[in-house]
Amino acid sequence: MNTTVALVILVVYFAMLITVSFYTARGADTTTFFTANRQSPWWLVAFGMIGTSLSGVTFISVPGAVGKIGFSYFQVVLGYIIGYLVIGTVLMPLYYRLNLISIYGYLEKRFGFWSYKTGAGFFMLARTVGSAVRLYVAAGVLQIAIFNGLGVPFEVSVLITIALIWVYTFKGGVKTIILTDSLQTIFLITAVVLTIVLISLELGFSFSQLVQTVRDDPNSQIFYWDKNDPKNFYKQFISGAFIAIVMTGLDQDLMQKNLTCKNIGEAQKNMFWFTVTLVIVNFLFLSLGTLLYVFAQREGIAIPTRTDDLYPLLALNHLGLVVAITFLLGITAATYASADSALTALTTSFCIDFMNVEKRPEAERSRIKHIVHIGFSLLFYVVILIFRQVNSKEVITAVFDIAGYTYGPLLGLYAFGMFNKRPVIDRAVPFICLASPILTYIVNENSPAWFGGYQFGFERLLLNGLFTYAGLWAVSKSVVKEEPIAA
Repeated sequence: MNTTVALVILVVYFAMLITVSFYTARGADTTTFFTANRQSPWWLVAFGMIGTSLSGVTFISVPGAVGKIGFSYFQVVLGYIIGYLVIGTVLMPLYYRLNLISIYGYLEKRFGFWSYKTGAGFFMLARTVGSAVRLYVAAGVLQIAIFNGLGVPFEVSVLITIALIWVYTFKGGVKTIILTDSLQTIFLITAVVLTIVLISLELGFSFSQLVQTVRDDPNSQIFYWDKNDPKNFYKQFISGAFIAIVMTGLDQDLMQKNLTCKNIGEAQKNMFWFTVTLVIVNFLFLSLGTLLYVFAQREGIAIPTRTDDLYPLLALNHLGLVVAITFLLGITAATYASADSALTALTTSFCIDFMNVEKRPEAERSRIKHIVHIGFSLLFYVVILIFRQVNSKEVITAVFDIAGYTYGPLLGLYAFGMFNKRPVIDRAVPFICLASPILTYIVNENSPAWFGGYQFGFERLLLNGLFTYAGLWAVSKSVVKEEPIAA
């Protein structure tokens, strides 16, 4: 990949996004930023959510991880289907009925002030860290493809990357994001399909040979049944369902887009078609992973120690200019579709949940929103630099590790709130939600010794939520039924 070509692609790409933002931000106020005036077409929201959900982590890590864990990740994807069904039939009707801007407003109505702030705080922690990790992936690729050739250090290139996101999101907010994410989803899906086609041509495969190669490859095993294997089907499937519930249904980022639809009926149509498309696209990424390993073995190319590096290595150095350009567009689109959305959602949550801007005049709302937006942009920058120094795992594993510890308390809070009516001691809730991840970590580290070799995988999330639920039960009281007044 020529540095000049890569730089031109990046400049044109962001010029397009900024042009779109200029169009969508005309006449925008803070209500537009937070809710898009609740006028978004459901099909546009559904399509844009693909790019937001997948991110650069899926684009790079899922194909690379095929060499280590096969297609076992697809067991998690199958679990997503159940999770999205729960979101569409249980959570979204609740959010629409309460007419929420931030979904954590439910916690205040159900439990009280401290529960509300705790839930919003855990979201901001989870989404800040998770989105920074995802942005770190793309920043590393852009560093290799563009900025190393220009002599720009990583710290500066990351700053440029985040500044570009801020430029096209600061005014239109979620209204802009819905349209730009749809455009970025087009680039992402085109990238994976075109890469599969071009690798197949390079290998001399017909379509039937392509299908047979993926089907017969040892790395394409989907189902694993050993109960002590972290890839066990039941563990992965159940974890996938709960990951979808918490990382979509209890996440302001994804739900904010759903809440911009005109009504609950359109929002549910959006969720259905989003689910179908997401499952198909994930399978394409896994198939791409198989082809990457087949190509590397045929050409005698050494597999990188970090499997996250496999796709970038082959795309930028061994598969020709078209694949290189396609890859660069795909990774950029995937990552920015996730990062720009997260930045908008974090700004919304902080403004609504902690600054109470909906009760302020528009001029003051706008000023606070701008300050918060800049603040989270700088926070992203700091977290990315820290993660670069300490990360030693495949990025996708790191992201789900983080999710298992930070989203668990949200799962416990919503489960307790929705499945019983017991009031809790509101001031105790923050301490319970802090203790739950610590207990989960202790159990996770000692599980092989305590449970006969059993190792926790993604189901740490479930354990974390269970600890939170149990803690809430311990500080709750039975609902006292009022006795009828005697006549």
